[in-house]
Amino acid sequence: MGKAQKRGLMASSKHIRYFQKGERIIREGHQEQKMYIILEGNVAITLDAGGDEIEVAKLKKGDFFGEISLFEKIPRSATATAQDNVKVVFIENEDQLKEFLLKNPSFAAKMVHILAKRLAKTDKILIEEFREKNKLQAMKDMSGLHYFLD
Repeated sequence: MGKAQKRGLMASSKHIRYFQKGERIIREGHQEQKMYIILEGNVAITLDAGGDEIEVAKLKKGDFFGEISLFEKIPRSATATAQDNVKVVFIENEDQLKEFLLKNPSFAAKMVHILAKRLAKTDKILIEEFREKNKLQAMKDMSGLHYFLD
């Protein structure tokens, strides 16, 4: 993210936060309406898998997270944790995001690209899950047919 983009974002939102290493920025399951853009530092995105944390992404300066909360009022689907000292700026609503994207078309293009990649990854996971479920159902159907024929 260039200096002009940072200035445009800070001028439009004026919401800068600092987090220390290990500090949670967002928590899975919590309700909050903020999108974050990393200005400094690194952030890990994790999911709770029955008490175990699974890291699904590592984000760095210029990356963003939490954008879904601006459009959907649903609990957070993941936890974001500072991996070192982190500086972020946050956007609290759709209007602030639109204003920022209009002023920063290069960030808008980057955001579309990243969201498309995330969607493709999610599609792949869902397709694999669907295929596995269908395979298990076919196996159950075959075993039921076996008992029926006996």
